[in-house]
This record gives sequence, structure tokens and C-alpha cells, in this order.
Amino acid sequence: QVQLVESGGGLVQPGGSLRLSCAATGRFSSIISINAMGWYRQAPGEQREFVAAIGFSGGSTSYADSVKGRFTISRDNAKKTVYLQMNSLKPEDTAAYYCAADRTINKVTSTPGNWGRGTQVTVSS
Repeated sequence: QVQLVESGGGLVQPGGSLRLSCAATGRFSSIISINAMGWYRQAPGEQREFVAAIGFSGGSTSYADSVKGRFTISRDNAKKTVYLQMNSLKPEDTAAYYCAADRTINKVTSTPGNWGRGTQVTVSS
């Protein structure tokens, strides 16, 4: 089984930046099954929504329209870690951010089978 552990959340002012990290751990046979990784977020009282996803090589990415041009997803396969660089943050970006992983980017953008426990991002002055 794969474990996903997020870090990097916190309180930031509007217009500021944060970088989230998600490290994957577990048995090698499980790790190699999570070729694609991504991020979702959930604000209080709202449904969890897709934010961004990335394929194994990093050449394929997908973003929600609400974050395009502001957020960048990347990965370091040697460290089994995916990152989410968030710039020009807005109060509406406030949410718990969850790491997700599965075999394909299509699965990550629809129904990922592996989830982290989340990290809180609060954008407020």
C-alpha cells in the first residue's frame, strides 16, 4: 500500500506564494503503480475538487481552470515527491489540499485510488 504525506501548508496573505510537497512511501511494488500524481482541494462546506495532475515523466500535466497560470505542478521521481507551487494566491484558494495518486493521469483527474491526509492552506490578510 502507498502512503502519501503532504507538507507545506500554512497561512499566507493574498498575492503570496506557497509550495506544497507530497512524498510517497511504501513497498516498491506499490510505489511503481502510482505513475501519476496530483492535487485536490476542499473548502469548508464544499465538495473536493481537482486542482492539478502530472504524469510519470512530468511531460503531461493537467490543471483546473481556476488555477491555470498561477499554480505549477512538478515532480522529482528520485525522491518520489510531487510539488505544487502556488503563486498569486487568492482568499478563494483557502482549502485543505490533498495529494492523490494512481496509475494514469486520467485516473488521478477522475477517481484516484490513493489519498493523503491533507494540508491546510489559508489565504487571508
